[in-house]
Amino acid sequence: MRLVVALGGNALLRPGEAPTVANQRARLEAAADGLAGLARGNHLIITHGNGPQLGWLALQSVALGSGTQVPLDVLDAETEGLLGYLIVEALQRRLPDRQIVALLTRVEVDRADPAFAQPLKPVGPHYGATEAAQLASAHGWTFAQTAAGARRVVSSPEPLAVLERPAIQCLLDAGAVVICAGGGGIPVARDAQGRYAGVEAVIDKDLASALLARELAADALLLLTDVAAVQTGWGTPAARALGHLDVASLRALDFAREFAAGSMRPKVEAACRFVETGGKFAAIGRLEDAILLAAGRAGTVLAAR
Repeated sequence: MRLVVALGGNALLRPGEAPTVANQRARLEAAADGLAGLARGNHLIITHGNGPQLGWLALQSVALGSGTQVPLDVLDAETEGLLGYLIVEALQRRLPDRQIVALLTRVEVDRADPAFAQPLKPVGPHYGATEAAQLASAHGWTFAQTAAGARRVVSSPEPLAVLERPAIQCLLDAGAVVICAGGGGIPVARDAQGRYAGVEAVIDKDLASALLARELAADALLLLTDVAAVQTGWGTPAARALGHLDVASLRALDFAREFAAGSMRPKVEAACRFVETGGKFAAIGRLEDAILLAAGRAGTVLAAR
């Protein structure tokens, strides 16, 4: 079976946890057994989030005081390399006879995408009101209020194509486990001469994973997070976990009301898109349930009908 597995941010760093290499290694040690289990007997493609890491790297860049911020596409590439290496390291110990490859991956977007005019994707830590106002004034950053405080938000255009798809296919054909499209990939768009150049954005990891899964003709898309299943009425006495259902039933729900924009909504949308474009099934659930999710025995499992 060909599996695309998207690791949520909590697989790599818990909220409020310092973004040290030691902490991230510890989180990946906890995740690696399940990922290695999925790799055995399957073609495995791993993607991952990068919100906390990108936010901290952005802070480091402005702390240098050079007067020039590191562009978001470059920060995306830095996080892909950092986290890709740590995932390779954790998996290689468990799969010593398997090639584990981390690949910097460009993902095409449209410069005319309306998302560039409306930054909504959260990255980095939470801030108090005073610190957020200072950062906004000094660096032109946009912030949105959350229950935990202000958080930087950036543009998140739709992913259109994974430019390294042929290389990923070759690696899969050679039997490698491939780590790619980390943080949604490096956003690039065509310039006036038709050449690709990086743009100031962060692509949603789940939507990019669904696109990649479709382009690679994957059998299943697993979206791994820190909750056991998708719930309607989240955080209320009426909360209800969703088990096996079809796309039409899920699409009938009010996504804007039921699912938070910065967390579950893109996962639900990605699962729907994958199944709607020919995928056998998508599953959303806990990282520790990864093998059960691949077997359709845990989490929220979405099929065509």
